[in-house]
Amino acid sequence: MANNLTWFAINAGDVPRARRFYEQIFGWNFEPWGPPNFYLIRTGEDQREVGGLQERRELVPGTKMIGFECTVSVDSADETIRAVEANGGKVITPKFNVPGVGTIFYFQDTEGNVVGACQPELKGDAGA
Repeated sequence: MANNLTWFAINAGDVPRARRFYEQIFGWNFEPWGPPNFYLIRTGEDQREVGGLQERRELVPGTKMIGFECTVSVDSADETIRAVEANGGKVITPKFNVPGVGTIFYFQDTEGNVVGACQPELKGDAGA
């Protein structure tokens, strides 16, 4: 796997206001999905699903997320966790599964930035 950036999330204190902002500025479309106040973001002429809009959350205890949160696809969540820890990063959430998506965890890099990693679920593999 190329470890490509595959997803971004916009963290918002006021989700409806943020939704209106991005609809007006970029013409993005939002589709409700999952928990309350969570929307898939579709962009561009092909309306490709590339991100999510969500309420601010605390992946790092005591610090609400500001800005865009990015997730990278990885071949193995376990190998990536070991690499993060071996290279001075800090895993900040246990890995968890989102059915139909994959196994995900979040970490801080050496500069304190929060990054997501996702081992995509294989087609027909509900237990990734």
